[in-house]
Amino acid sequence: MGLPNDYEELTVVDNPSASLLTEDDASNSRPLSQKERSVSRWQFYTLCWSLFFIGWTDGSIGPLLPRIHEVYNVGFDTLSWIFILGFSGNVSGALLNMPIGDRLGLGKMLVFSAGFQAIAATAQSLALPFPLFAISFAIAGIGVSVQDAQANGFIAIVKHDGERKMALLHASYGVGALISPLFSTQFAQAKYWSLHYAVSLLLALINATALAYAFKFKDQDENLILAGEIIPEKVNVEEGNKYSQMLRLKSVHLLALFLVTYIGVEMTIGGWIVTILVFSRGGGPNTGYVTSGYFGGMTVGRVVLIKVNKKIGEIRAIYVYTCLAILLQLVVWLVPSLIVNAIAVFLIGVLLGPMYPIAISHTARIVPRSLITGTIGWITAAGAAGSALLPFLTGTVAGKLGVGALQPLLFGMMILMGCIWGLVPKE
Repeated sequence: MGLPNDYEELTVVDNPSASLLTEDDASNSRPLSQKERSVSRWQFYTLCWSLFFIGWTDGSIGPLLPRIHEVYNVGFDTLSWIFILGFSGNVSGALLNMPIGDRLGLGKMLVFSAGFQAIAATAQSLALPFPLFAISFAIAGIGVSVQDAQANGFIAIVKHDGERKMALLHASYGVGALISPLFSTQFAQAKYWSLHYAVSLLLALINATALAYAFKFKDQDENLILAGEIIPEKVNVEEGNKYSQMLRLKSVHLLALFLVTYIGVEMTIGGWIVTILVFSRGGGPNTGYVTSGYFGGMTVGRVVLIKVNKKIGEIRAIYVYTCLAILLQLVVWLVPSLIVNAIAVFLIGVLLGPMYPIAISHTARIVPRSLITGTIGWITAAGAAGSALLPFLTGTVAGKLGVGALQPLLFGMMILMGCIWGLVPKE
């Protein structure tokens, strides 16, 4: 299948009791050739661009939400259909990712998902009637769910500097979510506000082209080998048995539930904080920049706190960050100052930032090797579903009880997130 001639020279690990290669295994592997280093860099940079674009998509909606509310003249409960349809797309992507991914392989699935993102951006840029505009988020959700799962599953297996790459991969998401509100805030005030999605379409087309070039429509193992990676020995497990094994693991369901609540909290803040500050704190048009500060904080946290995570332990770090984030959420809720709220939201972003890559890395440590990719695909898809489901529920509450009810709801969601992490197996 077009594998390089030195395939047989690669070390194959035959230890089914281990979830991942150890650091010693990685350090004892042969040095990468110049070509392999080049392939590895392009693969990593391209996946970083993909996560950047997912972050761009997620970061755009918050500043645009008040304008969409104004243009379509719909209530907050109706507006929340954007999130619930995105949720349905995420679930559909999760269901497609496992069976179709095994047949098409990594390279084709990445381009396939990028195509869905481009279709959604096209529909959004046309500012179609609200029902069609909202449906476009379901299409985007399929693309995001599949692409996020495939990218995370690939980097989790990479052993050459894999831990740092995982952190930087998710920092790329934060950069996209940081930059997009700077643009969408401006477009939200412009006559042709939907042109923001024309920019998204251009980025989606670049994404699809880059993925096709970097991964050449090849499957995961072929791309790992081309990058000089050590890959686990293939385990011949029937598809049905593999999925049933995965779904029998309590840890899989708890990790998925943690990511549902974590990303739900993350996206509820990113999607609704501007609306909260506009209606509860009297914020003006430039309040949209608070979203940039929030996602910028997530990016900072994912890079700056890497050493802190190692020093106090990644498992303990999530407990510490959750407690601090809850205290800061109380500040946003109880202190009626726009400036203080903006600073607190930024710091919440810093604290939430490292949690996602820590959870993904932890998954690779506690799940059997043969199930790592499928499990990461499943839990990241579940997390993507949470990014739509909880903001939808938040919007429904806002429509029934008013925007003021969102603060205590967020507070409770953060407490729930910490409690679920306490139930996740640690070894």
